[in-house]
Amino acid sequence: MKSLNTVSVPDPKSRSCICSLFMTVALICGVYFTGSALMAKDFRALSGFTINRAKQNGQCVKCEVPPPRQEKQESRITENVQNNICQKKCRPLGSEALPEGIVSKTSNLEMRPLWGDVEKKSPHSVNLLGIAVGIKQKELVNKIVKKFLEHDFVVMLFHYDGVVDEWNDLDWSSRAIHVSAMNQTKWWFAKRFLHPDIVSEYDYIFLWDEDLGVENFHPEKYISIIREEGLEISQPALDASKSEVHHHITVRRGRSKVHRRFYRLNKSGRTCDNNSTEPPCVGWVEMMAPVFSKAAWRCAWYMVQNDLIHAWGLDMKLGYCAQGDRTRKVGVVDAEYITHLAVPSLGGNSDVETVIKELDHSLQGKNLSDSDAALAAPIEKFDNRSLVRRQSYIEMKIFRDRWHKAIKGDQCWVDPFQSQEKGRTATYT
Repeated sequence: MKSLNTVSVPDPKSRSCICSLFMTVALICGVYFTGSALMAKDFRALSGFTINRAKQNGQCVKCEVPPPRQEKQESRITENVQNNICQKKCRPLGSEALPEGIVSKTSNLEMRPLWGDVEKKSPHSVNLLGIAVGIKQKELVNKIVKKFLEHDFVVMLFHYDGVVDEWNDLDWSSRAIHVSAMNQTKWWFAKRFLHPDIVSEYDYIFLWDEDLGVENFHPEKYISIIREEGLEISQPALDASKSEVHHHITVRRGRSKVHRRFYRLNKSGRTCDNNSTEPPCVGWVEMMAPVFSKAAWRCAWYMVQNDLIHAWGLDMKLGYCAQGDRTRKVGVVDAEYITHLAVPSLGGNSDVETVIKELDHSLQGKNLSDSDAALAAPIEKFDNRSLVRRQSYIEMKIFRDRWHKAIKGDQCWVDPFQSQEKGRTATYT
């Protein structure tokens, strides 16, 4: 008879199975936790690589704070320091020492009163006219500026002849911004005084010459048209009957509001037709009266060379700043047109008759042997125009060489218009 207090002993085989199961579960848990730690480490490393790469490309990335983890206090402090460093690196260069809220990234050309409140006669000006002027063209400039001020433009005059005070008798002179530098071009002024961060508050930048007639031009209507047509770079068409025309794409078409291309067949075989995708057949404006959106100007400003003041050759590349397809976003406005009087300015006396009179006067009473000395002064005045033009051609060649060199030197740049030109043999220079 069996005792009631007897305890049964488990079978040895059962004990072995339980032990094996326990060890298996422990091994699986160990692999799981180890793998999780490694994956977290890899993820942090990958995130760090992404941020570094973005910074190397010149982009500013938003630094995201990782979710809190149950780790040591020292680790959390290290992460906070890294995040702070990243945020500072994302700020404008030079502002790292300032509290972020005090940083003013842009400016404008608005004048401010020395005391009292700002007058609220009109809304904030949203467009800008920059124009190179000389006192000899005062009457023409007066007509241009008055039209633009009527539509609440900010006006900036670039005085290339150093004469400023003689403009004070015009009633609008105190409202304009005057910048003076002797014998400098419009593009020299623009590169130095129209930085994109300064003019970023203006929707459109008109960068015009002084020898333009505006009897048939209305700034507000013009802006309405280019907004509607989506033109980032544009110019008003020229009245061919009253203008000196250098490029036929600028000629006004009577029954058109806007045109973006023109058509021709040259003896050399180079054509402009519906298949053309290159300037000057399409995607091109002349440099005497260009109009830029602020996005297009931000790009074009970088392309204006600091030392090439005539900007010849720049017109052929402006399409790269058109914020997309240059065949659509660059155009000539026919509905609002101007006249181009082509008055030479830089380079001395442009009045040929005056030069001839000075030449005749200088020869009176002079021996033939003295003629060279007598001719020197008046001829120099006249020939300076030729020297200016020669320099313009030289700068155009330099710009082209720089463009080609820049393409070869930039391994990452891809020509956005290369596919359009594939298969076409015609080139335009």
